[in-house]
Order: sequence, then C-alpha cells, then structure tokens
Amino acid sequence: MEPGAAPDAAWSPVDGQDEAAAKALFGDRLELAVRYARLLGTDGVVRGLIGPRETDRLWDRHLLNCAVLGELIADGAYVIDVGSGAGLPGIVLAIARPDLTVVLIEPLARRTAFLTEAVRELGLGARVEVLRGRAEEAVAGPLVGRVEPADVVTARAVAPIDRLAGWCLPLARVGGRLLALKGSTAADEVATHGAAVERLGGGTPRLLRCGAGILDQPATAVEIVRERAVDDRPSAGRSVSGRSAASSAPASARSASTGSGSRRSGSRRSGGGRSGSDRRGR
Repeated sequence: MEPGAAPDAAWSPVDGQDEAAAKALFGDRLELAVRYARLLGTDGVVRGLIGPRETDRLWDRHLLNCAVLGELIADGAYVIDVGSGAGLPGIVLAIARPDLTVVLIEPLARRTAFLTEAVRELGLGARVEVLRGRAEEAVAGPLVGRVEPADVVTARAVAPIDRLAGWCLPLARVGGRLLALKGSTAADEVATHGAAVERLGGGTPRLLRCGAGILDQPATAVEIVRERAVDDRPSAGRSVSGRSAASSAPASARSASTGSGSRRSGSRRSGGGRSGSDRRGR
C-alpha cells in the first residue's frame, strides 16, 4: 500500500445487506475482495478505470453484481473474460472462485497495466493471466495459441449481444457458453439479435437472473451456448462483424499487442453452475 492510502477496512462493505451478501459470495476470501475494492477505489479512480462517483457503490454495483455470475459457472472451469477493463467480472470471479482458471483479455495498455499489478498484489497469478489484445486476435492474430477453447467466456457492458457473440463465441469450445452481464436492454437485445447469434454458431440466447436471495436486485446475464463452429476467423484488419476493427470495436475491444503472465490449465467440467450451498460453503 502506498503511503497515505486508506486502510483496507475503509473499503469494506458498510451496508448491512451488502456485508451479508459479500460474506456469502466471498467466504473466507472476503479480505481479498476488500483489498481489490481498495485498488478500484484508489488506483482505479486515478487511472480513469472507475469513475470517482462510483466509489460509494463499488460493492453493490460492481463486486457483488459480478460475483453472483459465479453461480452459473461449473467447478474448475476455464474462463476467458473479454474486455476486462478494471477486472470486472474476471478478477472478481477469480477471487470468489479460486477453482477457476481465468484469462483477462483487454486491449488498452493502461488497463492491462492495472490488471497485471492487481493480479500480482492480490496473489492471483497462479490461476489468472492477463493478455493485451482484442478478442479477435485470439482467433486470428498475435494471441493465437495463447488461450485454450474456453468453458465460459464472460463480458460486462462491452457491446450489443450480436457483436459480443461475434467476438466471444469463437473463444468458447463447442458446448461452451458466453455469459454476458447486461442491464435494462437485455430482453430487447435477446429479442432483436437471436437470428444473428444463430448465424454465428450460437444457440437461442437466454436471460438468467443471478443472485436471487442474496442481492436486493439480482444481476441479469445473457447466456449463449456455442452449438457449432463456423468460419469465424476475421480477415486481417477486419472485425468479426465485417467492419474494420478500428471502427466497429468499442474501447474495451480495440488495440493490440502482447500479453503478460502465465496461464495455468484448470480442470474441466461441463454443465451448470454451483449450487447455492456449494457457493456459500467456500
């Protein structure tokens, strides 16, 4: 901790309901989650990864909202988090679920620098890897061979579901899933983009609620199973949506370069997520 930085206790959940939810979701790793909250509220704000007005809502809006996604992920899964930004949901999942192997893919240098430092400071390096680049570059580009076909690909607030499926489904194994945390537009996106998702090899998108009985407002996730492989390798300089990568990709899915860290293979297990009792037992 830098001189003058707030002690970890200052970043603990203060609302009674948030505290109960945090204990249920993080268990004996709650202290680690508090340390991550401090990083978000200090370095994350200074570096422009988290808005200064978000510091009072780090737990309900960010950490808890991301942690409940873990109930949809099977034990020992290999997870790729696309457009990781400040580590949401990737780092949160790695803290709450130490059985997961997590790869964080993020194109912007200042964000990958933060992610790399956070992984090191939190002692997550044995199960978490940070790669700088676009999701497409793990299919056809400099990141090819750096990741394995994922059991689960996660994303949060990255793009509409059709573009998101184009970037993320090629990273999943056939039978693997995209889990996208979404807000109020989720139902409309599912209704609008189902045909586009099918053309990309995905099944019918499903709306799922995460954290019922734990959070006052459960999180919304869109689940898409990769049902078949398609010719999803983008040509040079093009995104999977057919437009130039520079023009079509959002800030969280642009730029390119190299990666850092070392990937560890996790045990694989297909199927649904953990039960509530398993999750609370951590």
